[in-house]
Amino acid sequence: MNEPRKTRRLGADGTGIAEAAALLRAGGLVALPTETVYGLAADATSGTAVAGIYAAKERPSFNPLIAHLPDLEAARAQGVFDAAAGALAAAFWPGPLTLVVPVSPGCTVSELARAGLSSVALRVPAHPVALAVLQAAGRPIAAPSANRSGRISATSAAHVLADLDGRIDAVLDGGPTEVGVESTIVACLEAGPTLLRPGGVPREAIEAVLGRPLADAGTAGHAPISPGLLASHYAPAANVRLDAEGPRAGEAWLGFGPDATQWPVALNLSPSGDLREAAAHLFGHLRRLDEAGCDTIAVAAIPQDGLGEAINDRLRRAAAPR
Repeated sequence: MNEPRKTRRLGADGTGIAEAAALLRAGGLVALPTETVYGLAADATSGTAVAGIYAAKERPSFNPLIAHLPDLEAARAQGVFDAAAGALAAAFWPGPLTLVVPVSPGCTVSELARAGLSSVALRVPAHPVALAVLQAAGRPIAAPSANRSGRISATSAAHVLADLDGRIDAVLDGGPTEVGVESTIVACLEAGPTLLRPGGVPREAIEAVLGRPLADAGTAGHAPISPGLLASHYAPAANVRLDAEGPRAGEAWLGFGPDATQWPVALNLSPSGDLREAAAHLFGHLRRLDEAGCDTIAVAAIPQDGLGEAINDRLRRAAAPR
């Protein structure tokens, strides 16, 4: 087992960014903000550094990691982009879209980060702090969500420290994240563009660029080819009851839309019914309700359109048997 670390809290300024990049180049672990959630970053080219991510998160080793790059040119050095992948990258990068593509002959992302696959998951984030760290580090950076595996994703530096204090070298504090759910993942492999995980870019926007529907991945019985495909994931300690009309006795309540009733333990993802606001609040609200100590969190029905697809995907995983 690794010796306990003292986790430093770095400011999101030039000094903090330079220190974070130096730690990453030395094989360290640094949590940093992206526009989606905080990522637990390590040098994606180093199997040892990537193993540190798995150890800190207690993450299943067959679940591959996303490699983050500063721009499309750097991403093309790691993966092979067909016409569809190129069009999606041009439309949505930098941004909350991950593309799973075949590895390039010169790919430097470690096999451990790729879980031994012949494909690689790539993303160019839109957060200025993340981009500055990637530029300064000068290499692909693996950065799954900065939380213990299967637990609620972190949308602030405080959330990171609640899960990982003493297990990582530093957290770069860039304030709360904007999107609040992870990136959409689309595979551009032999089967054609396939939605692996809904997220920060809605399906409809991707299909508009492609000019055709996305295929849906069936993952049952197969090892995941991207992050976020385990059945029980993003799980609080409390049980989660979906599509509830209200909480039962002793339950916490996670509402959505106008709700005049005041429950004893309750938060609302968006009183106005705004799915973007709901996505931004999702993990933070789940975490706060979980900390209240109730055995079950009852969750109001969430519309399925737009970002609602990603929100419902996370909630189903949180409610899955474990």
